[in-house]
Amino acid sequence: MNSNPKVLILTASYGNGHVQVANTMYEQCKKSGIDNVVICDLYSESHPVFSEITQYLYIKSFSIGKQFYRLFYYGVDKMYNKRMMNLYYKIGHKKLHEIILAEKPDIIINTFPMIVVPEYRRKTGTVIPTFNVLTDFCLHKIWVHENIDKYYVATNHVKEKIIQLGIHPSSIKVTGIPIRPQFEKEADKDELYKKYELDPSKKTLLIMAGAHGVLKNVKELCQSFLSNKNLQIIVVCGKNQSLKETLAPLANAYPDQLKALGYVEKVDELFRITSCMITKPGGITLSEASAIGVPVILYKPVPGQEKENAIFFEETGAAVVVNKYEDIYDTVQEVFSNDELLGSMKDNIHKLHLSDSSSTILEDILKEAAGMYSRKEMKGSVNYY
Repeated sequence: MNSNPKVLILTASYGNGHVQVANTMYEQCKKSGIDNVVICDLYSESHPVFSEITQYLYIKSFSIGKQFYRLFYYGVDKMYNKRMMNLYYKIGHKKLHEIILAEKPDIIINTFPMIVVPEYRRKTGTVIPTFNVLTDFCLHKIWVHENIDKYYVATNHVKEKIIQLGIHPSSIKVTGIPIRPQFEKEADKDELYKKYELDPSKKTLLIMAGAHGVLKNVKELCQSFLSNKNLQIIVVCGKNQSLKETLAPLANAYPDQLKALGYVEKVDELFRITSCMITKPGGITLSEASAIGVPVILYKPVPGQEKENAIFFEETGAAVVVNKYEDIYDTVQEVFSNDELLGSMKDNIHKLHLSDSSSTILEDILKEAAGMYSRKEMKGSVNYY
């Protein structure tokens, strides 16, 4: 393998997390002097209609389609070795073959569990060092395959789960989940309080309402919190313009207590001046929260990896999970009135953070791949690119 290898990063647009991790690894490659890097959304490129439909169903799973997603997430486990998995093995095979012939990658990094990639090695005999970067604090079996060369995971908890499936411990490295570098940089909090016109002497509740299905009746919830004069609320509406417009009259009436924002590019700034936030338990959001040490209230997790993430964070004392809308107000009031609980949650979530994950992962991948190519040169019998 040459000193400037060709890296192919494969991902999928089911939620923003997988793509975000792919982009973070791409930027890390560039930062490390690796110029030949390609990101491919394999399913969108190979089966655009199928991908569009399933992405739509994924989004709907946060509201009306929870039973569908529960069936997919937990059902795949049950049919893991059955005939229906054959379809999943094959999806994207033709496109993957085309990409490999065109790009001739030295390394493949997966930020989404695509069995077609390790299956490609089994079927063709073509060995390209292949690595899985897991994007949650739980494990689904479809990440695991005998032809994956190494796994990079968030916690020892996930590592143990992979070991139980028969993977050797040396093939699993606990690195944390790659996040955007701004979450690990220092920032002047006083300047941020001024920028967002917030009072540093008051507690701040951040509501990440832009993501699919995080919270309903946001306006009513904000109205109920306004009675607490020592609490200021920031609602990030993201691309949900209608929600921002709905909140605008209330925000204008209570400018010192409520801020309704659209899409926020530097959301890490808000994390730094937040006492606690309500969000959905996506792996990336939780990783970013842990980097800064933001206690989280996780509302009504969707069955699947988000529910598993929520359970893990609640069990480690880093989060409170709320499953009923009518319990949110009381939970928030309880958390904000208990400084000892807030402090404990802050400490516990920050303990889950592992810094410089993308750098650690890439450095290890390059070392592992170089070792594989070195062994290949000695054996000289396997088809490598």
